[in-house]
Amino acid sequence: MTDPKQTLGAVIDQGFAAQTEMLQALVRTPSDNPPGDCTPHAEVTARLLEAMGFTVERHTVPAAVVEAAGMVSATNLIVRHRFGPGPTIALNAHGDVVPPGRGWSSDPYGGEIREGWLYGRGAAVSKSDITTYAHALAALKTLDLPLAGSVELHITYDEETGGLAGPGWLLKEKLSAPDYVLSAAFSYHVITAHNGCLHLEVTLCGTSAHAAMPDTGVDAIEASVAVLQALYGYRDSLRERRSSTPGISHPTLIVGLIEGGINTNVVADRLTLRLDRRIIPEESPEAVEAELHELLIRAAAEQPGITLDIKRVLLARPFTPVAGSERLAALVCREAERVFAEPITPVGVPLYTDARLYSEAGIATVMYGAGPRTLIEANGHRADERVPLDDLRRATQVVANTLLELLSEGVPR
Repeated sequence: MTDPKQTLGAVIDQGFAAQTEMLQALVRTPSDNPPGDCTPHAEVTARLLEAMGFTVERHTVPAAVVEAAGMVSATNLIVRHRFGPGPTIALNAHGDVVPPGRGWSSDPYGGEIREGWLYGRGAAVSKSDITTYAHALAALKTLDLPLAGSVELHITYDEETGGLAGPGWLLKEKLSAPDYVLSAAFSYHVITAHNGCLHLEVTLCGTSAHAAMPDTGVDAIEASVAVLQALYGYRDSLRERRSSTPGISHPTLIVGLIEGGINTNVVADRLTLRLDRRIIPEESPEAVEAELHELLIRAAAEQPGITLDIKRVLLARPFTPVAGSERLAALVCREAERVFAEPITPVGVPLYTDARLYSEAGIATVMYGAGPRTLIEANGHRADERVPLDDLRRATQVVANTLLELLSEGVPR
């Protein structure tokens, strides 16, 4: 009897040229977030999936939810295939991407292939896994075997701004209730935990004045110096808070945006900064936010004439395992080791993703998909983002094998 995993591998190999072309088409369709006008990309994706024989549900996110996410438009896609009664496994990848920025050696929307790597914004994060998951499911459908359960594809469009208009909205609206989730990641590790993230917008308000009489005003830019010094001192102290999760070191903080002033010849009456505080799994997000509020209020209070406004922009909780995750992670590691012929270990990562939203809902979730060994090697969120095509093919095999194992449980042989 032919090994069904060998059959899956053969089907994936036969369809790999089409899978590569699909990824090129996804990369060549911009879906930058911001600005977050992502419905056009969702429609391109839906048509590509329909060309593969899938029935695609288009779920348009309401305008109020889209606006709250700071986006223009979002349409989430669901594909459902039922093999028989049993558990539902959802495969989640996001189609929105960060803007390309500068420094590319080729067109960021070109999908160019060089020396076995496909280049372009979203090639690794995570348009690759739209194709990984779709082609794994397509291969599984070709098997003449009894299987128990369903597979869903969740293609969402809000990961770069927090996920609440993506998986968060799908779960809240009860459009899906999976038992297991695989969410986009890289090939050489199975991710079982990641950091959370807090974004705050901090505004310092002073009093404007003519540059010829600066003493009659209160300079918000000058006041920001003390606030920034307090923040950077706090940042340095975070190195002492070590995480016990492999792959995660310590919390971090950066000030990513600063904007202020009226004109060159006017004392600045306001300055706004945005900060990013990464939260390790061992920390309480509420305690972290309270800690930062206290630090900022204390630093601003030392600046006469300055008032302070603090607004939460984003709070993403850390991704931590729930019941069933350990078993799912062990299964994916086992199948990845068979395909890659090297040890594949469960680890954590310092970034944050949509995976946390499924886990928060009590769903056993791990992150696994196509990519090289590290985010740095993939140039994720940097110029020349890329994915190795051989890892794309092999990750597709791992996902297909994992689905086969999950859907074979309880089926008489």
